[in-house]
Amino acid sequence: MADVGVRPARRADAAAVADIQVRAWRQGYRDLLPAAVLAEVTGPAALEVWRDKWTEAATAPPSPRHRLLVAVASDLVVGFAAHAPAEDPDLDPAGTAELITLLVDPPHARAGHGSRLLAATADLLREDGFATLTTWTFEDDEVTRTFLGSAGWAPDGTARTLDMGEPVRQIRLHTDISG
Repeated sequence: MADVGVRPARRADAAAVADIQVRAWRQGYRDLLPAAVLAEVTGPAALEVWRDKWTEAATAPPSPRHRLLVAVASDLVVGFAAHAPAEDPDLDPAGTAELITLLVDPPHARAGHGSRLLAATADLLREDGFATLTTWTFEDDEVTRTFLGSAGWAPDGTARTLDMGEPVRQIRLHTDISG
């Protein structure tokens, strides 16, 4: 078996992270988002913006509690996760964090990388004193809901609707990471 693990992202990882994001969104969100929106957020211009944003996340995060992690297999970046203190106004950012994103490159899916990223995220956040972890997911994203549900996540009753030329509904999931 190849060497696998999770580590903090480096500047050199930003292009791979952006590429994974685009590939994962194209595959995973093709039935969840309007085609024009998906094409816009995964097109060449967007890819350059994502590379810049992920470079900044890796090299100059807003705080020490904002982190970008990468999953690696034989030194190849195969997935990533980003987390930060929660920003939703109904949550306490001192004790609640948000999993901003967790994506695995489609060719490397179902190899345990997502679980390793999720575990590393929870471990770091627990060390930072967080007790609860939340994330937003598309209501119809059964893959993400099943994956997170198997790790103890559940809807917390909060939902929002994004205007993407047509309404796209998201729900917020949460889990206890205190112990």
